[in-house]
Amino acid sequence: MMLATSAVWFETSLAAARAATNVRDYLQAFHAADSALNLCSRSVIAAGSEAAAAPQVASGEPTQWKTESAFEAGAITPFAQWPGSLRAPQCLIEAWRLATRADARAYLLTSRGFGRTNESQVWLQMELVIDGDAIERHWRRVAASPF
Repeated sequence: MMLATSAVWFETSLAAARAATNVRDYLQAFHAADSALNLCSRSVIAAGSEAAAAPQVASGEPTQWKTESAFEAGAITPFAQWPGSLRAPQCLIEAWRLATRADARAYLLTSRGFGRTNESQVWLQMELVIDGDAIERHWRRVAASPF
């Protein structure tokens, strides 16, 4: 009976340690992606009118972030490294045209942060709309890796 109880407690402590490691990796990846997203949005806002002349402006919501090769080719790395992460976080900035607001400039910002493994990725997005002096930020979390 004592041996069975000890074995159960041992298995429970191993499961709790694994869960704690998974939460730590998720939080690491989330904070990396969130920081990259904030830095990218600041750079877009700071670019001002220079960003208005973006070479590729999609008429619908941009989908380049959903393709691995396109994301890797167009993404910037706002930090050289992120402490404790497998890779530095990345951010992709895609300009798009809003059908209902012709004068506004809109951007879809997609960031990807990593934990200690490649499987612990967090994807975040922000729809950034600049209409004159008004700036709108619409944040969303991508539930699963698009590729």
